[in-house]
Amino acid sequence: MYSIAETVKPIRSNAFLRYGVAVAAFATALLLRFVLQEVLPPGFPYLTFFPAVILTAFIAGTRPGILCAALSGIAAWYYFIPPFGAFGMDIPTAFALGFYTFIVGVDITLFHFMFKAADQLRSEREVTAQLYERQRTMFQELQHRVANNMSVVAALLSMQKRKVTADPATASSALDEAASRIGVMSSIHRRLYDPASAELPIRQFFYDLGTDLLRAAKNQANVRFSVDTAAVKLDMDRLMTLSLLVSELMTNSLKHGFAGRPGGNIWLSLHPVEGDKLELIIRDDGHGLPADFDPLNSNGLGTLITQALSQQLNGTLHIEGQGGTTARLLFPR
Repeated sequence: MYSIAETVKPIRSNAFLRYGVAVAAFATALLLRFVLQEVLPPGFPYLTFFPAVILTAFIAGTRPGILCAALSGIAAWYYFIPPFGAFGMDIPTAFALGFYTFIVGVDITLFHFMFKAADQLRSEREVTAQLYERQRTMFQELQHRVANNMSVVAALLSMQKRKVTADPATASSALDEAASRIGVMSSIHRRLYDPASAELPIRQFFYDLGTDLLRAAKNQANVRFSVDTAAVKLDMDRLMTLSLLVSELMTNSLKHGFAGRPGGNIWLSLHPVEGDKLELIIRDDGHGLPADFDPLNSNGLGTLITQALSQQLNGTLHIEGQGGTTARLLFPR
């Protein structure tokens, strides 16, 4: 039935063709009934009209079927039910008309529900195909992102290995630092792929991320965090990388900028600039950086990570340390 429904779909989707089929079927049935008038015995006024109604309802749909049935019933009543050439009415005529109406009504109703079921089946198949394609795409994306995340973990451990090789006494702290960063990465991953967070505005996403970092930081309960972002959209991979960068920069501010201070402020902003670029700014009012600090020549793990993440975004990261620390990332939208 499904394949048949697909075959007649071009006719059913065109109103001119649908009603054209109804009129053509009626005209053919009427002509054929006149041709057979001398051959058929009395009492078969609807013989050629029943097939016309059935074919019309099957090919063209319910309303054209009703049109064909109405035209056929009127023609049979006028031409082939006594008194011929008049719309006479008596008990046999009323019975014949009622019988005809019942039969064509049942036929049209059956075809209506058959094609309605076929349309529902087609819709369900389309939905199933869409869900399958979406699931396949999501699985491929998940594999890709897990592979990317594992690459980040491997790079992080490689950096820590070089640090431990240079100074074996730092092995314990290096492993703790790596574990902390992997934990942050895992937290971001869960947040990104949580269905409840999928439609969050990017401002709310970064506010929740920063709040989690503040909550996890030790002795930084009085640090306030503010977010100001435009309504921009980023794909999952870029948002993951940007989230890791924000986490690293905020962690550096909490760890170094407010050491020995009762509190402070961290501001995050993300806005379009220069037409096709975005600018991320993370600023704090902490201690700032030493006057001789050069981010490009620093071997600190945090600096290496932030530079690597900014390169993944094809961006340029500048860090200034006067009157607090300001990190400014410019990257393509």
